[in-house]
Amino acid sequence: MDTSNLPHDDSVEELLPQRSSLTDPLLQQRSIHLSRSSPNNTSQLAIIGSNLCPIESLDYELIENDLLNQNWRSLGKVDKYRYIFLKWTFSLFIGILVSAVGFFNNLAVENIAGLKFFSLSKLMDAERYWMAFGVFTGVNLLLLLSASAITTFISPAAAGSGIPEVKAYLNGVDAPNILTLKTLFVKILGTILSVSSSLHVGKAGPMVHIGACIASIFGQGGSQKYHLTCGWLRYFKNDRDRRDLVTIGAGAGIAAAFRAPVGGVLFALESLSSWWRSALLWRSFFTTAVVAVVLRLLIDVCSSGQCGLFGKGGLIMYDVTNDTTTYHLADLPVVILLGVIGGVLGSLYNFLMLKVVRIYGYINEKGRAHKLLLTSVVSILISCFLYWLPWIASCRPCPSTSNGDCLSTNRFRQFQCPKNHYNDLASLFFNTNDDAIRNLYVTGSNDFYQPISMLLFFVSSYILGILSYGVVAPFGLFVPIILTGATYGRLVAILLGSYTELDHGLVAILGSASFLGGTMRMTVSVCVIILELTNNLLLLPLVMLVLLVSKSVADSFTGNIYDMILQLKGLPYLEGHAEPYMRQLTVSDVVSGPLHVFNGIEKVGNIVHTLRSTGHHGFPVIDEPPFSSSPVLYGLILRAHLLVILKKKAFLPTYSLSANESAYKRFVAGDFDKRGSGKHDTIDDINITPEEMEMFVDLHPFTNTSPYTVVETMSLAKALILFREVGLRHMLLVPKSSDRAPVVGILTRHDFLPEHILGLHPFLVSSRWKRLRWRRSTVSKCFRSFIMWMAHSS
Repeated sequence: MDTSNLPHDDSVEELLPQRSSLTDPLLQQRSIHLSRSSPNNTSQLAIIGSNLCPIESLDYELIENDLLNQNWRSLGKVDKYRYIFLKWTFSLFIGILVSAVGFFNNLAVENIAGLKFFSLSKLMDAERYWMAFGVFTGVNLLLLLSASAITTFISPAAAGSGIPEVKAYLNGVDAPNILTLKTLFVKILGTILSVSSSLHVGKAGPMVHIGACIASIFGQGGSQKYHLTCGWLRYFKNDRDRRDLVTIGAGAGIAAAFRAPVGGVLFALESLSSWWRSALLWRSFFTTAVVAVVLRLLIDVCSSGQCGLFGKGGLIMYDVTNDTTTYHLADLPVVILLGVIGGVLGSLYNFLMLKVVRIYGYINEKGRAHKLLLTSVVSILISCFLYWLPWIASCRPCPSTSNGDCLSTNRFRQFQCPKNHYNDLASLFFNTNDDAIRNLYVTGSNDFYQPISMLLFFVSSYILGILSYGVVAPFGLFVPIILTGATYGRLVAILLGSYTELDHGLVAILGSASFLGGTMRMTVSVCVIILELTNNLLLLPLVMLVLLVSKSVADSFTGNIYDMILQLKGLPYLEGHAEPYMRQLTVSDVVSGPLHVFNGIEKVGNIVHTLRSTGHHGFPVIDEPPFSSSPVLYGLILRAHLLVILKKKAFLPTYSLSANESAYKRFVAGDFDKRGSGKHDTIDDINITPEEMEMFVDLHPFTNTSPYTVVETMSLAKALILFREVGLRHMLLVPKSSDRAPVVGILTRHDFLPEHILGLHPFLVSSRWKRLRWRRSTVSKCFRSFIMWMAHSS
């Protein structure tokens, strides 16, 4: 396999088993062949947004070499205090910007969608029904096509919610353009347009990606291209600090979407982050507190009605505080039933959505025209469904609590009904999803909705939520899932009205919690978010119970929706547990291909040849006589650092050691800082003359002298835990005996993936860890046994 045509990124990494033919005899001698030469055929590409892209790994490991150690020793107290000050300052600015974007998104959606529904109501009042249908369908199509077009042509990485990509990034996976300024712009504008288009989607999920983008931009260290940088900002030009900022930004995004500061921190902890510590918890909490304060200030601006159709700025909070909320022991079976239903419906929702996303993926991969065509078809179908279905519902008189005038608020829609009457199904369809949820959560409204209307709306929202996801546009799943859960919660409350005294609005809240638990499998964070959303602490025991039941039931059928999308996209996410078969293997059992190493004093031509012929990103450095008594592992050097050395032409005319002082004079620590978004240097960008090819480079000052190494007999399970918990990019394998080469292989992320391991050792498939799943045959057998038992009993 010719590796020169592969992308030079971590997707290829040390897993490439072959290389170009070696013409240099010295290089041939140092090409150490491992015990296994089978290639790693696992995919090194993944779907990012809507496009297939090469993926890389992130460098969370601290690099310790002579140059960087000298730089750290030169730092004084002022530098340390400056670093701490910048961390907290960035947290403050992230909170302010994320909250401002969240407020702007809500303001824009409420006004755009409000104008659309206002125009529709005017046409309906004039009995121009076909004109109303044309306007409704046309505006929806224009909005969604605009969102899809800017995503397709400007930033495909902005498609979807972005939560799987952020979760993978915090696990150590990087991909082009997922956290750039261009992606941020498309994410904001695209979310506003798609949510306003009556597509059954939400804007909460994209806020996680938006918050991560804003935080990542702060960690870029400015822009050298536009001369917008300073020495202070270089402290954050590394993946460890950027990881912390992205975690903070993602939590702030949830806090801004739901006005749930504590829920935002817990969401980042429970669902996104792979590494956590107490200092990060404190900074995340500070950032979400800033979000809550800024949102409160911005909402007060709208209290006087200066925000158009946004009204008083209710944002997404559904205040259902009720001091008379009561429940008894007799109500617990209803709550448990809601949890069971939520678990079953949630697992089915995930299963069907995955099927639809696969079908959409086959269409989208055919090209941009097909993406836009699919978007148009979905938009028109959903618009037809939303407009004509409410005609089935019968008209109802305005409730007595509204004094006969129930149409002055967004709670009720007249649609085709006579004066002082409303269409309960249209009142849910022809509102934004946020307003529809408010309508369903309202307490004291048990008689507002008919059972048939609730059934139709539940089936509609369930199906439309599945059909909407997969279109190339930015949007999320949170709000549609909350709405669908609230609908079947009310439906269950209506059907069991004689068996429970729980208010229908409160049962709708429990329905939302159960459906969230059944689809996303989050417990603590969802519980807190629901309580902060509704401002009703009295529901805490019931919400906890319904979440535990729904998650337990759903785990028996499918995985959570974000893990399933991660797997579908091909993102190499490392789980926190080891598969049982990994204990049967050692690390040497999964290493593949020849290993390329460099000498401490290396020929320039050998370095250039290796960088051009392989896609590796890390190379062991070996010291051999006369610089050591025997071959010894000196450390590991990165491709990015080699490119800096070649670019600065730090060459030696002879095969000899250079003085460290010369390295300190020619290089500064900032030369090796991790670049942010944008074009990175490649070996093809560096011009090396034939004379320079014959010169040498002293790699000692630039080599990481303390890479993580494991003995070749370590179990793969133990190595996986170390690799993931420390956040490594490379793990070196050293031999058990001293009479062999000092290093026998390198492990990277792809070596720990089940697809790679089971490809090398297919006989281990039967011992792969499996959840307890209810299969179709098992369910059928249990059902037949139950029927036979009932027949025998009767």
